Amino acid sequence: MNEIGIVMSVEIKVPSLGESVTEATIGQWFKKVGDRVEADEPLVELETDKVTLEVNAPASGVLTDILAEEGADVEVGALLGVIGEGQGAAAAKPAEAPKKAEAPKPAPKAEPAPAAAPAAEKILSPAARKAAGDAGIDAGSVEGTGRDGRVMKDDVQRAAAAQSAAAPAQPAAAPAPKVAQPAGERETRVRMTKLRRRIAERLKDAQNTAAILTTYNEVDMSQVMALRNRYKDGFEKKHGVKLGFMSFFVKAAIAGLKEYPAVNAQIDGDELIYKNHYDIGVAVGTEQGLVVPVVRDADQLSFAGVEATINALGVKARDGKLTMEELTGGTFTISNGGVYGSLMSSPILNPPQSGILGMHKIQERPMAEKGQVVIRPMMYLALSYDHRIIDGKEAVSFLVRVKECIENPERLLFDL
Repeated sequence: MNEIGIVMSVEIKVPSLGESVTEATIGQWFKKVGDRVEADEPLVELETDKVTLEVNAPASGVLTDILAEEGADVEVGALLGVIGEGQGAAAAKPAEAPKKAEAPKPAPKAEPAPAAAPAAEKILSPAARKAAGDAGIDAGSVEGTGRDGRVMKDDVQRAAAAQSAAAPAQPAAAPAPKVAQPAGERETRVRMTKLRRRIAERLKDAQNTAAILTTYNEVDMSQVMALRNRYKDGFEKKHGVKLGFMSFFVKAAIAGLKEYPAVNAQIDGDELIYKNHYDIGVAVGTEQGLVVPVVRDADQLSFAGVEATINALGVKARDGKLTMEELTGGTFTISNGGVYGSLMSSPILNPPQSGILGMHKIQERPMAEKGQVVIRPMMYLALSYDHRIIDGKEAVSFLVRVKECIENPERLLFDL
C-alpha cells in the first residue's frame, strides 16, 4: 500500500444559497490555480440577488483547477473548482528545503519569491475592492487591518486620503486636463451585478403588481431632538451604542402597526395574511445596491436593542456579510432618504410587504403656532402602501399615529 504519492481531490461546490435563491454569479477568485490554500480560507466570492458571500476552502491543499470563471452564472451544487491535497502535495515542499542550503546552485535563490505572495494575494472585502477601483489606487499596496490581514474599505479610504494629501506637492500635474480624452474612454460598459438586476426586477414587479399609493405628512422633530440631546451621552455610556432617530421611528411604526394591522399584512393569492409579529426591515444603501436587513421581533427590543441591532446589520451590509436569514421575512420597512439629503420622496414597496415608511431630511421651517410664526425642525414623512389591502383611511391614520408618537415621545415610553 504505497499511498505516499497519492493526491486526494476535494471538490469546491456552490453551497445552499438560502430561501428561493438557486443561482449566483462568480464575483472574484481570491486564489489562482497552483496556489496553496488552507482549510476554511476564503476562496471565491459569489454574488446572489440578495447578498454577496464567500465560499471557503473545504480542505487544505493546492488549487488544481478552476471550473467557473469570474462573471459566470452557477447554480446551487455546481462544481467551482478542485483542491488537490494529500501527502504527495505536502511532501513537495520539504523536498525543496535542502536545495535552499546549496549556495552554488542559482535556482534555489528564486525560492524566496513566495515571500512576496501575500501582497499579491491580499484579500479585499467587496466594498474595499470597489473603493480601490474608484480611487484608482493599487489595493495590493494597502495595509489591511481586517481579520487575517484583509483589506477593508476604511483601509482603502485612508490610503486614498494619504495619496490626495501628497498631490498638492506636485503642481506639475495641473496641465493634465488639457490632454484630449480618447473617444473610447468616454463611456464604460460593465455588467450589472446579480444583486442590481434583482433589485431592478423586484422594484418593477412591485409597481406592476401592487396598487401603490403614497400619503404624506410632516412631523415636528423638536421633542425627539430635545429628548435625544438630553440623554444621548448617558445612553451611549450605558449601552455602548449611540441613540439615533431610527429607534424612535421603529417604535412609532410598531405602535401604528398594532393599531392598524392591515399595514402589517400581505396578500397571498386570494388570502390576506395578518402578521402578529413585527419584523421591521431597515433599508441600507451599500456600494453594491440597496439591501433591507430585518430587525426581528422589534417590538420585544428596547431602544438600545433596536439601535444595537440596526448598527450591527448596517456594518454587515457595508461589508457584504449579511446572511439570507437577515434579509428575508420582514413585515414592514422603513427607509431613511434623509441621510442623503432627500427632502421628499415616494418609496416603493418591498414585496410582499404592503407598507413602507419614508423618512427624510430634517429642515428648519417657519410654522404657524397659536397665531405666531415659529421656526421648527420639520421632517416630511411618506407612507407608500398597497391599496389592494390598505384603505386610504387606514393609511392616513397610521401615518398620523406615527406623527403623534414622534411629536410626543412620551407616548412610546408609556405605550399610549
